[in-house]
Amino acid sequence: MKLALYQGPAIGGDIEAGFARIERHLSAAALAGAKMLVFPEVFLPGYNRPDLHKSLAQPLGGAWTKRLSALAKQTGCGLTVGWAEAADGTVYNAATCFDDTGEQLAHYRKIQLYGPMERASFSYGDAYTVFDLYGHKAALMICYDVEFPQHCAALAAQGVTLVLVPTANPKGFEHVSTAFVPARAAEMNLTIAYANFCGTEGDLTFGGHSVIVGPDAQVLASAGRGEALLVADLRPVDDIAPELLSLQRQDYREVGKTDET
Repeated sequence: MKLALYQGPAIGGDIEAGFARIERHLSAAALAGAKMLVFPEVFLPGYNRPDLHKSLAQPLGGAWTKRLSALAKQTGCGLTVGWAEAADGTVYNAATCFDDTGEQLAHYRKIQLYGPMERASFSYGDAYTVFDLYGHKAALMICYDVEFPQHCAALAAQGVTLVLVPTANPKGFEHVSTAFVPARAAEMNLTIAYANFCGTEGDLTFGGHSVIVGPDAQVLASAGRGEALLVADLRPVDDIAPELLSLQRQDYREVGKTDET
C-alpha cells in the first residue's frame, strides 16, 4: 500500500479554500497510487483559530464529513483529516478516516490536549479507535498523543501496526519528528505517519518536518519546512518478519518487571 501525507499552510478559516486544497491533493495522491492521504490537525477550520472552533464546528455526519466522504470517493483515494467536531454541546479536536469509496472507517477525539488554547477550545477524548486499512490494522492519534509511549503500547497490544497522526507541531519542537516519532515507532514496531502544517497562523509558526517512519525507526518519507505531498510505499515495512515484531513488543512489555512482580 502507498500512503500519502500532506504538509501545507493553515487555511485560516476559509473553508472553501480548504476543501479545494483537499480535492487537489487527493487527486494528486491518487495519481501517485496512494490509497490514503493524511492531512494536519484541525485542518478545518484551522488549528490556531480558537475564535472559530466553536462557531464553525460541525457534527459527525454533517456537511463537512459528507463533503470529505464524497471527495474520497470522487478521487479514489482515502482521506484522514483533522477537524473541529461539535457534539453534545461541546467541541472536540477530532480526526476522521474515509476509504477510497467514501466509507467512514474511523473517528477519533484527541486524548492529550496541549496547552491553554486547546484546553479552552476542546473537550478531552477518552477512547482509542482501531480499524482495518487495506490489510493493515490501523489507529488514529492526534499530535501530542503520539508523544506518550503508553498510548502506542496500548494500540500495539491490540495488534495495531499503522498509526495515522494529524498534527499541528510548532517551530522549535522539531525533535518530535526527528526523535519522538521514530522512538515510538521502534518501541512498538509501528509505522507512523505524522502530518504537520508549515508556515504561520496568527501568532503561531509551525515546524513542518512531517514524516512517515517505519517500525525500524527508518524514515520512509520526510518534508522540510515548506509545502509538500509525501508518498511512501509500505511494502518494505510489510516484509519485516512478524515474529520479530511480536518479540520486540513482548520485550517492551517486560521492561520494568522484576522477579518479584
